[in-house]
Amino acid sequence: MRRRSATQDHPLTRTLFSLIAIGVVAVFLVLPLAMVFSQALARGAGVALKAVVEPDALSAIRLTLLTAAVAVPLNAVFGIAASWAIAKFDFKGRQLLTTFIDLPFSISPVVSGLIYVLIFGLQGWLGPTMREWDIKVIFALPGIVLATMFVTFPFVARELIPLMADQGRGEEEAAVSLGASGLQTFLRVTLPNIKWGLLYGVLLCNARAMGEFGAVSVVSGHIRGLTNTMPLHVEVLYNDYQFVGAFAVASLLALLAIVTLVLKSLLEWRFADEIAATHRH
Repeated sequence: MRRRSATQDHPLTRTLFSLIAIGVVAVFLVLPLAMVFSQALARGAGVALKAVVEPDALSAIRLTLLTAAVAVPLNAVFGIAASWAIAKFDFKGRQLLTTFIDLPFSISPVVSGLIYVLIFGLQGWLGPTMREWDIKVIFALPGIVLATMFVTFPFVARELIPLMADQGRGEEEAAVSLGASGLQTFLRVTLPNIKWGLLYGVLLCNARAMGEFGAVSVVSGHIRGLTNTMPLHVEVLYNDYQFVGAFAVASLLALLAIVTLVLKSLLEWRFADEIAATHRH
C-alpha cells in the first residue's frame, strides 16, 4: 500500500474544501452579480440602455469617472512617497505614519464623511472662511474627491510598502554611489522595481473609488444630476421604485469593476515571469 506524503492532503479533503470554496463564491459573489444583470435586462436591453443614458444617470457616470480620475492619481503619488519613505529610510514617526495609512481601514466611511462636514461645512471650522471666499467643498466636487481620497488612499501604499521593504536599499545605494541623483535613482531603479505593485494598487484604488458610497453620501448632499455618483444614483432610483433603472446603473458599475479585475488578471498572465522575478528580487 502506497503511503501518502506528510504534506499531501487526502483526496476527499481536497474535494471537500474545493466544493466549499466554489459554493461560497457561487452563492455570495456570482449569484448576486448574475441577479443584478438579470434584473437590469428584465424588460429588455432597450429599457436598460435608456435608463443608463438618461441625463441624471449620465451626470452620475461623469461625476464618478471624474472623481476617480482625480483621486486615484493623487493617491498613487501619495502611496509612492509614503511607501518610499517608510521602506527606504529610518526616521522618527515612521511607525506612526504606517498607522495613519491604515486609519481609513478602521474608520467607517460615514464617519470620514462627517469629518469633512465638520471641517468644511457651513457650521464647520473652516466654513465661514470658505463662505467668504465663495469656495464650495461640501455638496460639491471637492468634497466628493476629498472623501473618496480618504477612503482609498491606503491601497497603493499598502501594496508598495512590503514590496519595497522586501527589495531592500542595495540598488538605490549603489546608484547614488555611482553619482545618480535622487530623481534619477527613483526613475531608473526604484520605479521599474515597483511598477507591477503600483499598477495593482492603482487598479484596486480605482475600483474602490468608483464604488464608494458611505463617505460620498455624507458630503454630496444627494443633489440629483449634480452631486450624485453612480452608487448614490442607484440608491435614488431604487428608493423611487425605479428598479430596472437602478439595476441597469448598478450593472454598469459592476461591469467597470469586472473590467478592472480582468485587466489585473490579464497583466498577471501576460507578465507572470517578470512579476515573479520582481517579487523574488
